[in-house]
Amino acid sequence: MKIKEFGVEMWMNEFETKCDFNLAETCVESLTIEELLDISGKRDSILGELLPQKMTYGAIEGSVRLRNAIASLYDHQKLENLIVTHGCIGANALVHETLVSPGDEVISVLPTYQQHYSIPESYGATVKILELREENDFLPDLNELKAMVSAKTRLIAINNPNNPSGSLMDEGFLKKIADIARTCDAYLLCDEVYRGTDQEGDGFTAAVADIYEKGISTASMSKAFSLAGLRLGWIAAPADLIHEVAIHRDYNTISVGMLDDHFAAIALENKNKILARSQKITRENLKILDAWVANEPLISYVKPKSGTTAILKYDLDMSSREFCVELLKETGVMLTPGSVMDMEGYLRIGYANNSEILKEGLEKISSFLRKNSLGA
Repeated sequence: MKIKEFGVEMWMNEFETKCDFNLAETCVESLTIEELLDISGKRDSILGELLPQKMTYGAIEGSVRLRNAIASLYDHQKLENLIVTHGCIGANALVHETLVSPGDEVISVLPTYQQHYSIPESYGATVKILELREENDFLPDLNELKAMVSAKTRLIAINNPNNPSGSLMDEGFLKKIADIARTCDAYLLCDEVYRGTDQEGDGFTAAVADIYEKGISTASMSKAFSLAGLRLGWIAAPADLIHEVAIHRDYNTISVGMLDDHFAAIALENKNKILARSQKITRENLKILDAWVANEPLISYVKPKSGTTAILKYDLDMSSREFCVELLKETGVMLTPGSVMDMEGYLRIGYANNSEILKEGLEKISSFLRKNSLGA
């Protein structure tokens, strides 16, 4: 099996440790173990919970405690509808591995996380790309989707909230996509790793697993829950598909770490406190970014409605990679070039890190823009 290089991950691997102001980060500012224990009130009791544990493989599909906590994030998901994975990246890979065969047809939006088109392509599937355009606020064109599906369509892969644009499909919109998937009996995979970070309300929009009988939701502890270091995610899907996923998972996972399982359960049992923190950060920081964009004549964007990232359109005569490499060299600020997401002419910015880093980083980008504008 041959597969394309994973553009975003290669970019992060190359430069993430070489920057002073990481505005390429996609997680809400990470929690320390100390902060998690303070939030959960377990600072004094945690050793009593951990020390007696034998370091076995633990519960193969995820502990009952953890899966019950995950189920609380959904309206209609039970234990038999859930399986724990190594991050959302592991969840997505398992879904594609389980469902996609040579000759199948997969429809993926673009931009999105590259897994959703490169993995099925590597399995020999025909991948059709549904382009998300700025003039549609980076939402799918439903008429285009209707025209793309066929009797061979095995899977439709979407991403909500969208990475990198921050666009958001509400429940009504998702139901329309589910109706289209139903016409060809396709599975509908929704990567929901940023769910919980909506700019309004309780932060949550509907989950595809709750609204479509062949809906699959994937998510993790990394983005909204600020605990990427746990490397823990999950799949919510019909029970028969979870069984099929488990067969594949036995070959590459066995189980997640017992400590990861334990700390994830603690976090999800205190989800309201953690999400309140995350929403405060994302909502306040987006105001900072929005004000900056309004005052930058060379930058425009579609304001995100959710997530932790935004897509910036820039008006300079240089490639996105050249822009980002030169910016990093001159200022220490790291962004993500659109080229690694098959979206040349744009830059991805993460705005959910420390607000002081964001403010100082934006000032340095402004200086870089002024310098290159004058030199044009």
